[in-house]
Amino acid sequence: MKQLDPKAVWLFSISFVLRWSISMIFLSLVGLGALRVEFSFGFLDWLWIIIPALLVLCFVWAKLTYHFYRYELTDAGFRKELGVIYKKYVTIPYDRIQNVDIYRGILARLLGLSDINIQTAGMSGTVGSEGRLPALSREVAEQMRDELIQRARQSKNQGL
Repeated sequence: MKQLDPKAVWLFSISFVLRWSISMIFLSLVGLGALRVEFSFGFLDWLWIIIPALLVLCFVWAKLTYHFYRYELTDAGFRKELGVIYKKYVTIPYDRIQNVDIYRGILARLLGLSDINIQTAGMSGTVGSEGRLPALSREVAEQMRDELIQRARQSKNQGL
């Protein structure tokens, strides 16, 4: 099985830090407002411990996420495995593939990465994609898209 691009660690790490930072800021503001506690400068002393610990934890989690994210094209269909604590195994038969899109977000573009979204029959109206493959290099993403489209066409033509 293949792994994502090594720069995926940085993409995952930055996205984890942003998610946690926004969550922590929101919870802090809600907590301070609900408790009607005045801001004390003792809290700033803890930030020197909390922020580096958060950064290290996000980087370690990103490394683990990268390590356990694998994919391959089999004879039966597109297959991926992911998950650090809870494993998820997804197989998408080629005859269910309707469309393959390449998406490049801001962070991904800065790192030279692309995401592939595989749209399938029955999943086109839902939020999120069961066939999302993040953090591939631009060249690999374009090759993968072309290969998936070719295999999907072949599997649909075999049924006739």
